[in-house]
Amino acid sequence: MAKLHLIIGNKNYSSWSLRPWMALSMAHIPFDETVISLRAPQTKKRILEHSAAGKVPVLHHGKLTVWESLAILEYMAEIFPDKRLWPVGKAARAAARSMASEMHCGFAALRNACPMNVRRPRRAIVLADEVRSDIARIDALWRDCRRAHGGKGRFLFGGFSNADAMFAPVVTRFDTYDIKVSPESRAYMDAVLATPAFQAWKTAALQETWTIASEEID
Repeated sequence: MAKLHLIIGNKNYSSWSLRPWMALSMAHIPFDETVISLRAPQTKKRILEHSAAGKVPVLHHGKLTVWESLAILEYMAEIFPDKRLWPVGKAARAAARSMASEMHCGFAALRNACPMNVRRPRRAIVLADEVRSDIARIDALWRDCRRAHGGKGRFLFGGFSNADAMFAPVVTRFDTYDIKVSPESRAYMDAVLATPAFQAWKTAALQETWTIASEEID
């Protein structure tokens, strides 16, 4: 099988890139990576060399190209069925896909108010009501999912899945902006942040020298 090649943006800022990177890493699937600094003079040109969509992440698998985080996660689940990137049970799998899709298209208020910034010191900010509404919805999703499907595992559906990969950037946001959640959700956040995969991502992010002013909200 041809080796996977994942094209991503800055590890400090690129929430969409973190998602497939986490899934591949947690599933111990070998891949090469190329990091493209975002919002730099050559950014668009470099990304267009990999995808006409002009955005990261992009996955190359031999002659095949897959773009968009959720599509990449679905593709990986298809070609690596033994990795169980979606939960095994029908009900759990349906819930996981629903949660991943809601994350993919929702929570714009949270995204805009609290951009992912891994190296930002943990510090709270004033949050608008619409942001707090997003937070409450996510907290309820995590808490209820853990109760219904978590079992003895530490992640949303017990073992790490694509649903966890989709929410990993939100975990970093909640931690970075010191957002208070239920005890069940905080325990889930701690589990994600403690994974070797996220720790490796964070180490690389802290070594980056690129800065995007619009993402540095302080």
